[in-house]
Amino acid sequence: MALFNKEPDKNVRPEPPKVQPQPQPQAAAVPSTPPTPVLAAPVRPVMPAASASGAYLDNGSKISGKLSFDGPTKIDGQVDGEIAAKDSLTIGESAVVTAQIKAASIVVAGKVSGDITATSRIEIRPSAKVVGNLTAPVLVVHEGATFEGHCSMAPDGARDERKVTMFPKEERAAQVAGQKA
Repeated sequence: MALFNKEPDKNVRPEPPKVQPQPQPQAAAVPSTPPTPVLAAPVRPVMPAASASGAYLDNGSKISGKLSFDGPTKIDGQVDGEIAAKDSLTIGESAVVTAQIKAASIVVAGKVSGDITATSRIEIRPSAKVVGNLTAPVLVVHEGATFEGHCSMAPDGARDERKVTMFPKEERAAQVAGQKA
């Protein structure tokens, strides 16, 4: 086994371009200032919009446990556990999530197994596969999406506030008789 390879290294970073001072016209009586070098700005990788002001879990990330996010979040990796977000949450096409999810608004484009609760909206994109119960005041399911479970479009608090009044059998019969008379 050779320790040194005769081929050039493919991971070598190219050197930044050398700055060439540009000649500037000079007036006969005015002393000139040295030219200002122009440098190219470093190239940075483009990150998804969610990472600019929030969190981003890239493809290849594997996390297990309770996750909590304050700002907008995008997940393209693998998550197992619980997810709570105060802002928007996007489950990308490459994401595989097995978790209970609670957030303000949720967009699902990947695979989710677990209950999803949103305070404002849930959107299930055509590439999504969701197995679990959904709770949100607004629910959008695009054509081509797979959804297996139950959905409720009433917020959790509204269910607790509902009252069901049961009358004994005799009182119901008397009420029905009183309405007919």
